[in-house]
Amino acid sequence: MISEVKLYFEALDLREVSAERQAILQPLAQYIATKIQAQQPINLTFICTHNSRRSHLGQVWAQVAAVYFGIKNVSSFSGGTEATACNYRTIAAFERAGLKIIKTTENQNPVYEIRFDESVPPILAFSKVYDQTPNPSRGFAAIMTCDHAEANCPFIPGAEKRLPIMYIDPKMADDTPEETATYDDRCRQIASEMKWVFQQVNVTNITV
Repeated sequence: MISEVKLYFEALDLREVSAERQAILQPLAQYIATKIQAQQPINLTFICTHNSRRSHLGQVWAQVAAVYFGIKNVSSFSGGTEATACNYRTIAAFERAGLKIIKTTENQNPVYEIRFDESVPPILAFSKVYDQTPNPSRGFAAIMTCDHAEANCPFIPGAEKRLPIMYIDPKMADDTPEETATYDDRCRQIASEMKWVFQQVNVTNITV
């Protein structure tokens, strides 16, 4: 794992994951444990309205956590109820966390290569609808990261599990003096919670 990412990830304090949040996250840990016990692929699709901020944060940090804890056969994805663009502020937050990013296209919905470990392929980040390629069409957990997508998309075709794990949108701080701190806080929260989830799977042998 890239040293800057490893340092960032290891410094995350899981005591900041409250009991209330742990109760929300536990079903995701149980889903992953069930798939491991069944020796089945683990496909996680993080969904928000525009696939611009929170869903990308969830996708990337879930993949980082899986690699860090050595949990195999995990593929994380992200999508929206509509496609816009992966917000450049999200990309900047990843860079401040140590991830290495290359922008490979220059259109309105650019593609970013996000790399956190030289031994695994980069994550390709761009905005897409949740059922658009390369996202899976069946056999995945739909992780709803925003209340708008949760309310307006009551049925996710192909999902075998639907898990509401909501986050406050950092967009609220766009173009304010609090912008950088707000994005860094949300990045750190989601990274911490994905670390908590995968540590549960790795350490505690969840009973399902």
